[in-house]
Amino acid sequence: MVDECKVANLSAIESLLQSDKRLNRDKGVTQLKAILREDDGNSSQVLLSCFQNKLSAANQGSPWELIHGCLLGTRCVLQAVNHKDSGSGTITKESLEFFHMFAQQSLTHSEVRVRNEAGQVLGALCAYSGCAVYEQSKTTLLHLLCQDLERHIDADAGHESHSHTSIAHQPSVNSSDIFHESAGWRHLETTMKCLQYMIEGCGTNFSTYIDQELLDLLFSALCHVNRFVRETGFNVLAAMVNCKNAEDHLNPLLKYGKQLSSYLAKGLADNWSQVRLASSIATRNFLLSISIDQRQEYFSQLLPRLCLNRYYVAEGVRLYSQKTWAIVSEGHGKELVEKFISDVVSYYIVATQSDNHAVREAACACISELATKVNANAVFKHVPDLLQALLECFMDDSWPVRDAACVACGNFVLSYSEEARNMKDTLYELFMRNLKDPIASVRQGAAGAIAKFAKAYGGNVLAKVLEDILGGLMEVTKQKETAEKFTGLDKRPAQFGVVKDLHANFGEMDPLHTNQQMYSCGSLAPKMGRGGCSDCRFKKPSEPWEYSDGCIYLVAELSSDHSTEVTKLLPSIVKCLSHKHFSQHLVLLETVCKQLPVIATNIGKRNFKSSVELFLDPVFYGLECDVPLTVVAAEECLQKLSNFLGANILRGRIENHNPNYVKKYMEVLSATHYSSVSASYSQKSFFPMT
Repeated sequence: MVDECKVANLSAIESLLQSDKRLNRDKGVTQLKAILREDDGNSSQVLLSCFQNKLSAANQGSPWELIHGCLLGTRCVLQAVNHKDSGSGTITKESLEFFHMFAQQSLTHSEVRVRNEAGQVLGALCAYSGCAVYEQSKTTLLHLLCQDLERHIDADAGHESHSHTSIAHQPSVNSSDIFHESAGWRHLETTMKCLQYMIEGCGTNFSTYIDQELLDLLFSALCHVNRFVRETGFNVLAAMVNCKNAEDHLNPLLKYGKQLSSYLAKGLADNWSQVRLASSIATRNFLLSISIDQRQEYFSQLLPRLCLNRYYVAEGVRLYSQKTWAIVSEGHGKELVEKFISDVVSYYIVATQSDNHAVREAACACISELATKVNANAVFKHVPDLLQALLECFMDDSWPVRDAACVACGNFVLSYSEEARNMKDTLYELFMRNLKDPIASVRQGAAGAIAKFAKAYGGNVLAKVLEDILGGLMEVTKQKETAEKFTGLDKRPAQFGVVKDLHANFGEMDPLHTNQQMYSCGSLAPKMGRGGCSDCRFKKPSEPWEYSDGCIYLVAELSSDHSTEVTKLLPSIVKCLSHKHFSQHLVLLETVCKQLPVIATNIGKRNFKSSVELFLDPVFYGLECDVPLTVVAAEECLQKLSNFLGANILRGRIENHNPNYVKKYMEVLSATHYSSVSASYSQKSFFPMT
């Protein structure tokens, strides 16, 4: 018998499980699991009897918390008993049948939490009693799925083209479209989850129930307009492909492999990151459930998409895909890409034309990888098509895409200079355009690409680059005192760029920006066009100082291969810094402070020592300014130059140039030394050697 104290504890836990507060329900689950771990069987029986009595008395007017709490407790008991492998005699047949029928009926409850918990109870029953539970529920479960899918078939018909492309990218979008794409669809999603829980509960024994009828139903969900339904569908598929039979002739993955691969490929290219991640999980499970030789049949579809997702902007998708790639390729990823190079290139080119700017960016990064990591003999014949795709991305409205395309073109020019020679002039013009871009990282990427361009072609090209650098450094003289920060961003209603003042026009709401459609981040964002730069609607015009800033990055990039020429450019950089009539001159100085140690290291001590004193006034000016980023950059510049030249040598140069700078220089070095000692002491104190 259960003692009175335990009965009181069970009663308190029961109250917590039925609380209207999530925190209390979680607390009840924790306490219940603790009791069940030490249970000899009596507590389980008491709890199940109590839950059964309460659910038997429940009706349509009963609070959802009561039903949810009883189902939640039932699931915990079933899982605990199953974990202990206590045998079927622990729970009576009548109780199992009751909870089975009640959970099945609760799949259409009005409260989503009850429906979801009912599905989990059915999954726990499958784990406890086996596939017989699924057999008894199959007709009802599949009927519910068919019913909910068919109920909205008319609504889906108008969204058929949206299945794998954000509906916001369509020409005409309204609130109904947004609802169908992103709102939950009552029973459909939770019924799909129930199927997933039951498959997971049945385990490998479920393989005998995988047939064309079930797959057709699942495939309908995978193409559903609603992203949550698609995501849940791929979670179901991930569970299903784990049900591998030991004998190949009974393995449903081989029988339906082509169909599964086709839908997995669609999911890997879905516009919603959550769907893409769910498909990535299903794809890994699918590939690992078949032999290495059998995978080859599906690589033409899956390999390019897996490869691209290693660079996808969503971190979860990116990291999971990188791990999948390492597992599946077994260290031979390069050879696999070379083997399926035609499929890989074709998909990359299609991806550069995607409506999703994140996909276009990832595609450019992958194309860049082909130029640097893959055998030239495999890529050679595809170079013209790849370069053409990159040139189109160079005209993109999205600056990360332009940046990725620029870096990729630089790599291709270096690796395939002869194949790119007929595009040389066009590429150089585009490189220089990016060198003037308002985004600092784009300017830096362009500098790296131009340095590779000069290395590939040398001679007259290098002379042209050096000439343009001298002209670019002097562009700062044309800079106005106050730069226009947001020029060019205000060409259309403020769905992008700078948000306009809604209380403009003497306090009246601006009708262009009032009661208008709003978009969530990423997938529902309206399409950022792939049109030419002449119509680059989201890019503000460059300022003259930004061209000068880009040239400084370019000097740093050139310094490793052209030390003599770069040494001659150093006085021009100092002259550029002497113009302080505009507010952004401190940003320009910050760039110089960051790049100067790089230049010094690349050109060597002998060349740099003759010019070091030219930069002392600008660097110490940066130390005294009121912009923290510039101050930090100046401090780090002195620290790195001190390490490179020697602290005493640099001090002698500073003292010779301006003795008043010595005190500040010593303060910077002292602060650096103190920080190093403190870090070292901290590590020794908390992480002692053993």
